[in-house]
Amino acid sequence: MIKQNPPTTERHVTLLHTSARVAKSITSILNPTELLQQTVNIICKAFDFYYAGVFLVDSSGKWALLEAGYGEAGQAMLKEGHKLAIGGNSMIGAAIQEHRAHIALDVGEEAVHFKNPHLPETRSEMALPLIMSNETIGALTVQSVEESAFSDDDITALQSMADQLAIAIHNSQLHRQNETLLRQAERRARLLEAANQVGKQVTSILEMDKLFSEMVNVICEAYGFYYAGVFLADEEGQWADLRAGYGEAGEAMLSGGHRLGIGGNSMIGTAIRLGEARIALDVGKERVHFKNPHLPHTRSEMALPIIIGDEVLGAVTVQSVEEQAFNNDDIIMLQTMVDHLAVAIQNAHHLEELEKAHAELIRTKVYEALTSATTEAIHWIGNKALPITLTTNRLIQEAQEGEIDPESLAEDLDMIAENAQMIVDIKEQLIGKAREQKPRPVMASDVVKAAAANRNIPHRKLQIDVATGTPLILADSTQLARAVGNILQNSLEAEAENIRVEIAPHEGDNYVAIHIHDDGCGIPPEDREKIWTSFYTTKGSAHHGMGLASSLHIVTQMQGTLTVTSQPGEGTIMTILLPAMPVERFPDTQPTLDGIPQPIHLIADDDAWAEMLVGQVSAAGKTITRSHDVASVSDTAISQAKIILVDANLQSASFKEIQDALVKAGAAEKSIILTAALSVEQTTALINAGFKDVVLKPYTLAEIVEVLS
Repeated sequence: MIKQNPPTTERHVTLLHTSARVAKSITSILNPTELLQQTVNIICKAFDFYYAGVFLVDSSGKWALLEAGYGEAGQAMLKEGHKLAIGGNSMIGAAIQEHRAHIALDVGEEAVHFKNPHLPETRSEMALPLIMSNETIGALTVQSVEESAFSDDDITALQSMADQLAIAIHNSQLHRQNETLLRQAERRARLLEAANQVGKQVTSILEMDKLFSEMVNVICEAYGFYYAGVFLADEEGQWADLRAGYGEAGEAMLSGGHRLGIGGNSMIGTAIRLGEARIALDVGKERVHFKNPHLPHTRSEMALPIIIGDEVLGAVTVQSVEEQAFNNDDIIMLQTMVDHLAVAIQNAHHLEELEKAHAELIRTKVYEALTSATTEAIHWIGNKALPITLTTNRLIQEAQEGEIDPESLAEDLDMIAENAQMIVDIKEQLIGKAREQKPRPVMASDVVKAAAANRNIPHRKLQIDVATGTPLILADSTQLARAVGNILQNSLEAEAENIRVEIAPHEGDNYVAIHIHDDGCGIPPEDREKIWTSFYTTKGSAHHGMGLASSLHIVTQMQGTLTVTSQPGEGTIMTILLPAMPVERFPDTQPTLDGIPQPIHLIADDDAWAEMLVGQVSAAGKTITRSHDVASVSDTAISQAKIILVDANLQSASFKEIQDALVKAGAAEKSIILTAALSVEQTTALINAGFKDVVLKPYTLAEIVEVLS
């Protein structure tokens, strides 16, 4: 039985006073941890209860996690990560599941009660659900050392506090989300401003050393990084010479003629030799890293190659005193600046040659076209960013005046999140998620398969046919996968049920044709030329109109062509022509696998690429075993293998399951992940998970030797 004795006047005053204190905390404290702890402290001290705690439902919806607890017992449980199953053998779990209060006036007689070793003296307990907009987000527990400890007025007052607390928690979560979005928007604005500043300098500064110096200053000051420097390869291709460095360390190295060997024991040398970015999130664990006495505090380093066409001109180093210092936005924006720098260096070379000939007129026209496209992109991004700025300023003003409406706030946050995501999507369409840029021998069918996997194209909708004798192509596999992925995505959005990709030598010339057929709705004649224009779309505001424009740019950069044939209601054929791999590119003397440890184990689909790799390795006299999913991978094969190769673009199995199995078996450190399309996010995650390396798939014996070495 609940206490029926009316409360004394003193008790009544205590209830009112406590409710007022809780209400004041709720309206004045936005930090959720402080808010919850203050509430349980006030309840226990004012009511003289044994214990109070607040549980919140976790993201899985299966557990209630303790977020605040009174006294030493509360601190001990918080340290242990105390949690209770929702609907389990506890009053908290039952209150959350049933969306109603549970009260036990004698816990010894209660069927549903969790006996907590930290609270051995509990005799009465009350669990009050925290409900917001018909959703139970957690529960408040109050416990006493007395039986029948709770009066009707206690219960009413505490339930009122629980209701207020639910509103406060919801508002606190919205406030935190708003702060996160504001920080993201502010950081992205700084990144865009820095990239824009470098872009302007590229067009206005003709003296290279001055441009390099301005660039490292912008990078370090905009991002707050420890150091940045620009290296250029010498004419012999043996050394990378420092041309600009940030701060006193940079000046000291410049005065000392600092240089690093290309391909030597440094990230700069390796990035220039391989023509690809190198990222060390903890330099202490990096095998290839130059310990510079001028930069003793470096903890994270990134080396980004400066590439024009097939030529690696140098590299930019960016360093931080923090581990894990670089996020995806940093990497992509910095690579964009480096690409700007590459264009500037190339333009400088062309200006020197202009005195001898007028061949640079074509380059000028191309540059003007790129500038126009960039200006249009900046206008688009500015239009999407403006509502974010206006809304956040208004929210800040409303917050200062205490006039924020929770429902209106939720709508504003949705708008901010939507516009911010659109900006990120356009950024990735414009510059991609990773840069490889150096054309190499590539198996076209394997790149199409990777593109389909990256865009989650259903297997049942896609068919890939390859003509016998089709040669390798010369391409940038990462960017080609992005271009093909855009086309496949367009086919899906055109309601295609079947997509057929035909790959064959192009008659009469040294090209390979990739024909992508779909049975979608087709393209009207009046739109066939417009589809190549940036930001043009017939699919509504949810689409950016950058896919085909980006694909055309990528294919053109690879000395190829992209054309379309379409009939409304009958479907579309996109045709990509790319240069075939010349026979003379294959050396007369092939490298060998001498010294490569064996056996080697390959986890891949039964496809042409896997057959090629197994054939090449076997022909070189090395033992290689093979499997295609977790079930077919034997513990013996994994334990005995000296090197494990894994295709990241699996169709026959889950790559995540393979990844988890290798980590569990302790085999990640000898496993190399192979992919046709490098991704900064995926590479960072896999390296952090302990895998030996993430590299581009090899398509020739020379590349296979390089990977296995």
